[in-house]
Amino acid sequence: MLSSIRSSSTIADGGTTATPGSVANVDADGSLGEIAFTEPATGTSQDVDAPTESPTERPNVPDDADLDTPGYSIRSDMNDIETPDDKTWFMELDEAVIEEGRCIQCGTCVAACPSDSIGIGEDGLPKLVKMCTGCSLCWDMCPRGGLRYERQWKITGGEDNVSGAGDPITEFSATVEENWRENAQDGGLVTSILIHLLEADEIDGALIATESDEDARKAESFLATTPKECIENAGSFYNQTMALGNIDLKQWEHKLPEAKGWDEVSLALVGTPCEIEGIRALQDFDWDYQAHEEGVRAVEYTIALMCTKNFNYKKLMGEKLEEEHGIDRENIGKMDVIEGEMRVYDENTDLILQEDVENFHDAALKGCDECADFTGYAADLTVGSVGSSDEYSSVIIRTEQGLKAWELTEADLDYHDLESRNAIGKLQSWDKSKAFESLNRPFDPDAPRFIEYEDHAQNYSTELTPHEANH
Repeated sequence: MLSSIRSSSTIADGGTTATPGSVANVDADGSLGEIAFTEPATGTSQDVDAPTESPTERPNVPDDADLDTPGYSIRSDMNDIETPDDKTWFMELDEAVIEEGRCIQCGTCVAACPSDSIGIGEDGLPKLVKMCTGCSLCWDMCPRGGLRYERQWKITGGEDNVSGAGDPITEFSATVEENWRENAQDGGLVTSILIHLLEADEIDGALIATESDEDARKAESFLATTPKECIENAGSFYNQTMALGNIDLKQWEHKLPEAKGWDEVSLALVGTPCEIEGIRALQDFDWDYQAHEEGVRAVEYTIALMCTKNFNYKKLMGEKLEEEHGIDRENIGKMDVIEGEMRVYDENTDLILQEDVENFHDAALKGCDECADFTGYAADLTVGSVGSSDEYSSVIIRTEQGLKAWELTEADLDYHDLESRNAIGKLQSWDKSKAFESLNRPFDPDAPRFIEYEDHAQNYSTELTPHEANH
């Protein structure tokens, strides 16, 4: 054992001084000399009993030290590794879409991440919660980033327009006559369809919106697994819920059948056209989406809600309705955007506000301006109020799956041929023209599905390499 100890020189008091590479405090015979212990410090920053000091304060910080969270430039400061050309990072999605106010809060990027690195921040926007691997999926699947959404319509639909977007199979104006329909939106069609899918054991649950317990008229994601839950949550909200960011089945484990494996669960997704585009794109690939993998694969029915725009909750409910119009959000029973107007009703369904929806443009999500998909081209079926009279909903069926859902429901409906295809067509054309004014890139259904970040950055004058700039 002693032969393994490197030499040290003995000093007069019987201790040792180590030569370079030796073991400190050990003499040539391997004996430990006298050791002097340092008394513990007192009254320093970690003295939690000191009345004027906080245990969270950092002691002895140099004057020139910056303790704030570093910007993206820290990546290049810490190493000399060049970014591979084929990698796109969350920071680039953040730079081009989120920071620019173009995020439509669909949640596709959260669901797409194969390392669960993206979460949802307190502001309802995507947020990096752990290290990004640069896999590019969040960028590729974002309907305002790398996903050419108009190409997704064509890929989803196919040449025969039966398995997805394209010309409708059939269209109706329909309503539900059951007494629960009082709180539903228009004809109550979505709720009725979901109830029949549940009762026929076609689905185990439906991802819909529910009202927040904390904030009146604020929508949050909710998995309805019973007809009662569908009825209780009938109606529409006008803020996004990051729906696809809440499709992790483990989040809803307590509501799903215990006897079924994750790969056996079947869901319906009710959402805006952009959310349907997102889930369709995710399902087209065999990537492993980690926490959201089983949820993405479980969606077997998609129902799109006709949509021209969605809103920022705080701006719409706080700044517009409460501050400008004096309407307490707690007293709102129903809201609707119809015939170009924002209509607000009280709890007795009496109209309390009727105003041009353009007056609420400042509260709308900026990214909605770029959407040309008013009728949900990629959905199995679409439901909305345009094209039908009061108390009726317009229903557009685009796929065999959508037709199956309709056939399960039609016996309980009062329905007839769609009353006004022209009204829907006009609003679709108006929506598309608005999108063409806002899109900085070419609108081209025949172009590749994914847009390279470099091309997008050129069209939108976005920072090409945000990791080299201090954002």
